[in-house]
Amino acid sequence: MINGRLLSLNIGAVGVIHQGDKEIVTAYNKSPVAHPLHLAELGFPGDEHVYEAHGGPDKSVCVYPHEHYEHWISQLGVTMPPAAAFGENFTVTGLLEREVHIGDVFAVGEALVQVTQPRSPCYKIAARYGKPKMAMELKRKGFTGYMMRTVREGLIQQGQALELVSREGHGITVAEANRILHVDVSDLESAARLHAVASLGVHSRKALSERLANATTASV
Repeated sequence: MINGRLLSLNIGAVGVIHQGDKEIVTAYNKSPVAHPLHLAELGFPGDEHVYEAHGGPDKSVCVYPHEHYEHWISQLGVTMPPAAAFGENFTVTGLLEREVHIGDVFAVGEALVQVTQPRSPCYKIAARYGKPKMAMELKRKGFTGYMMRTVREGLIQQGQALELVSREGHGITVAEANRILHVDVSDLESAARLHAVASLGVHSRKALSERLANATTASV
């Protein structure tokens, strides 16, 4: 069994980041909160989203392992804050993508949360740090972080443990799901295997459904 710790609990409102002369509207800039927050079905109070696809029941919590920070600081030569550097709600330790499985349920504070899918980094992370290929590099490296759904609502506070309470038998890690979804897109056998995981998030399931359907049509 694997366990981790919530190093920082982060939320943020919609704001603007600048990419040259361009203004990008985003809620990417989140800040740590020291007091307890109530996790509901759609996330935390005060944590906003620009697009509907960025939130929802399957994405109530965005998680990023703090262990990856040093890699990006050294590889990209960027300065990062000690938490929420990737727009995550949970900055965690001890829960890496290669160890966490799709469908894993963790207890944290009063709440239960379930891993649904890898995070799909977008161009806004590149804009924040001025590195055009950064989102692509996160996917290639497998350091994407991941999304969770709320299984049981409750108060959560930074510093609390995340304890694994259940794991499904399919054996697909977040790192493997990222490979299937974002890297080896021609691996249809693995795509079908991931698609069959009942706990997979709806956005990832839709993407795989379309990929498999297109492959079937092309073979006819």
